[in-house]
Amino acid sequence: MCGWAGFWKNGGVPDMADEVMRMADTLAHRGPDDSASWIDEESGIAFGFRRLSILDLSPAGRQPMRSASGRYIIVFNGEVYNFLELRKELGRIRGGSDTEVMLAAIEAWGLDAAVKRFAGMFAFALWDRQERTLSLVRDRLGKKPLYYGWAGNALLFGSELKALRAFGRFSPEVDRGSLSLFLRYNSVPAPYSIYKNIFQVQPGCIVHFTSPASKRESTYWSFRDVAEKGMRDPLAMSDGEAVDALESLLRDAVRLRMIADVPLGAFLSGGVDSSTVVSLMQAQSSRPVRTFSIGFDEDGFDEAGHARAVAARLGTEHTELYVSAENARAIIPRLPEIYDEPFADASQIPTFLVSQLARRDVTVTLSGDGADELFGGYPHYLGMAQGVWRKLRWCPAAVRRRVANGMEALAPFGRAGKRLHRLSDLVSAKTPEALYHRIVSHWKAPAGVVIGGFEPPVARTDPSRWPDGGEFAERMLFLDSVSYLPDDIFTKVDRASMAASLEARMPLMDHRVVEFAWRLPLDLKIRGGQGKWILREVLRRHLPRELVDRPKMGFCVPIAAWLRGPLRDWAEALLGERRLRDEGYFHPEPIRERWREHIGGKADWEYYLWDVLMFQAWAERWR
Repeated sequence: MCGWAGFWKNGGVPDMADEVMRMADTLAHRGPDDSASWIDEESGIAFGFRRLSILDLSPAGRQPMRSASGRYIIVFNGEVYNFLELRKELGRIRGGSDTEVMLAAIEAWGLDAAVKRFAGMFAFALWDRQERTLSLVRDRLGKKPLYYGWAGNALLFGSELKALRAFGRFSPEVDRGSLSLFLRYNSVPAPYSIYKNIFQVQPGCIVHFTSPASKRESTYWSFRDVAEKGMRDPLAMSDGEAVDALESLLRDAVRLRMIADVPLGAFLSGGVDSSTVVSLMQAQSSRPVRTFSIGFDEDGFDEAGHARAVAARLGTEHTELYVSAENARAIIPRLPEIYDEPFADASQIPTFLVSQLARRDVTVTLSGDGADELFGGYPHYLGMAQGVWRKLRWCPAAVRRRVANGMEALAPFGRAGKRLHRLSDLVSAKTPEALYHRIVSHWKAPAGVVIGGFEPPVARTDPSRWPDGGEFAERMLFLDSVSYLPDDIFTKVDRASMAASLEARMPLMDHRVVEFAWRLPLDLKIRGGQGKWILREVLRRHLPRELVDRPKMGFCVPIAAWLRGPLRDWAEALLGERRLRDEGYFHPEPIRERWREHIGGKADWEYYLWDVLMFQAWAERWR
């Protein structure tokens, strides 16, 4: 796991090696163990690299790395887990790193064919000295970040935006479309970034450059193709056969991710997903697995007891840390630095805290992220969306609108009030996709909050990107998998873990598991009103039912209460009417209205307000 950056400018720039290492050194948290650069002055291209040593800790694993023939230069962040299998096929390779195997595969098979053989999480830049071309490659699901864009006539690229900002001629400008999308989704979705002229490589894609200004994109793996193929050709298996097949796949995915030359552990919340991963780790380990969890003192926000019970049953070496509200809130000033562009999923706080805890003892950790999107774990798949739509589709639009108006007149305070307000927004939806979109939106009309705001198309709003066929729940699973999963979940885990110099691996996101899951009939995922049925069946083979069947909690913090209490002064300073007006990003009125209602106890608007606060804090840090 590493961080890297680079630029390409015809004619080069003064002091190319110093310039690219200034960029790379902003990523020291991603790679504290080593640093190096490679430049080609004649071509005007430079790579800078920061290393977190995981495989082949010797100098033979250093990057930027040159292929055996000298044709290719690579900088690479991530892991290719099947590198030992590929190494056997490729023949004699001197070093022990997956990077060297990748280069040998590219030389033997070509980039397009090789990347289809790589199983893992990765983002890399490849310079072809023979063809004088640059390729930027991101893994199938988008687990590792990769940004690129232009500063004048220089092409910049790297693992995080802070590396691009360090380029001497970079002049950032906030993109009002991206800001509008951020208010709706609490993260900036690919292919956009918060800045104009800076983009993210989309999952499963390669961006090719024959010059700094000449771009061509290609797709080597399509989630839409996987979903459509799976729904057209579902597996014909008994329940037992399907559970056997999934357990076998997961066991191998976990095994591959346990390969490391440094200490390894796992996050354990006590939920189905992380408990499944840890169970399969312990079943394949000759010693107790190191597991980590954090707890909170606030009622309703603590899962540490569940994790402790699972760890005791499996016999892991468990470490837990109870975090006070003050400890958690102390992280908030660091969030703009950690997340690098506006990001407002409040579970970012406990995710960083558990990463910090794990890094005291291990360098690599496994996590259970992704199961909800694969196997239907979120409540809106199970009840609200499908139930509401079944009732609404027979009701005339005019009647639905009158009902919605009546619900909106009530303040969204408390659990019942929040539910009524959410329902009021849903009942006027004209299609199931529109209903889904309203469920996943924070600000419902963000372009009216952002000065000069607009919403460019994204996967959730562009029907040309949706799969053909499938039930409503399957279409929601797909849309979450190509949007919420890479833009929110993977961003949260990557930035939090790497800020602690910790590598986080996700066995449930092995592309073979994803492809298998999409061939499962929906009844194997959602059954009896409960999601993740098949995954629960795998886990029941390792844990007693009472440790498997419990309500989903999530990884959250009491932001609503904090904003009325200890965070009130901080928030008031960022949300001041004059400040909002002078900075020129937001219309103050809708924000101030929600702030007054929230602190006055008339409504709970924490999600809306946290979005604005995280942008304001980010803008203050990076202005």
